[in-house]
Amino acid sequence: MPKRILQGTVVSDKSDKTVVVRVERRYTHPLFKKTVRKSKKYKAHDEANACKTGDIVVIQESAPISKNKHWVVLADAKAT
Repeated sequence: MPKRILQGTVVSDKSDKTVVVRVERRYTHPLFKKTVRKSKKYKAHDEANACKTGDIVVIQESAPISKNKHWVVLADAKAT
């Protein structure tokens, strides 16, 4: 099964080697036909502590690293 890859914005970098990434998805509401924005936060492993708040990053699903951390930062989205 392929690993999921998501793009989001770093909202917190206060933990050591961990960043919190907010991933936003947009979809059309089935009844009201309006575009709805829904976001979810993921904790991702950042080995080099390179990401700062506000950066747009790409994260990939991985094996569990800790209790709540199952994602790894692949790259800065601006660099790719």
